[in-house]
Amino acid sequence: MRATPDFLSDRELSKTAPILVAEQLVKQIGFDHETLTILDDVSFTLGSGRSLAIVGASGSGKSTLLGLLAGLDLPTSGAVTLAGRRLDALDEDGRARLRGETVGFVFQSFQLLSALTALDNVALPLELLGHANPRREAEALLGRVGLAARLSHRPKELSGGEQQRVALARAFATRPRLLFADEPTGNLDTQTGERIIDLLFELNAEASTTLVLVTHDDRLAARCGARLRLAAGRVSERDGI
Repeated sequence: MRATPDFLSDRELSKTAPILVAEQLVKQIGFDHETLTILDDVSFTLGSGRSLAIVGASGSGKSTLLGLLAGLDLPTSGAVTLAGRRLDALDEDGRARLRGETVGFVFQSFQLLSALTALDNVALPLELLGHANPRREAEALLGRVGLAARLSHRPKELSGGEQQRVALARAFATRPRLLFADEPTGNLDTQTGERIIDLLFELNAEASTTLVLVTHDDRLAARCGARLRLAAGRVSERDGI
């Protein structure tokens, strides 16, 4: 008699397999007839529902690592497995589909579409995934982040903090299993940044999303359950991972 079922649901699988695995990642580029190593032998495993801060000085390789983990770029050697799929086994379209189905993003520069209203910016990823009522869901999310009165405003009509709240609503709109945030408060003043981070962690807890956060702020990193510190492209310290 078999001890395990033939089929595991997504929920059961998420309890048995890590959401993100990095194996001996190396990233090199050619520069003035020399080879520049940006990342060197970075490995870790992150379980579903956890939060990880990637920290380090400017130029340590944080954003490069985030790009590899999200499949926006491929490593020179090593491998990333995201939600059970090896990214180097997928073509560019396959990686894009996996991101669309699995991943949300929050960027330092907000990355909102300037010609669209706040409502349309949040509804767009839902429309691309074929949701039945994308604008209704987008409106509810914008209300959740305190922007119910700003639905028809375009990015240039919103403050930096309001734009980042739109970006948070958009990131969580597709209910991603994994959220990548790259210096999400880097363009905000301290007080506004703290409010955005509180909201990020509130939404993350409600959705049980795995969070990978790049930051230079050790106070922000301390709010995550695990930390990975980079120095000159190598892991110099790890905590909880």
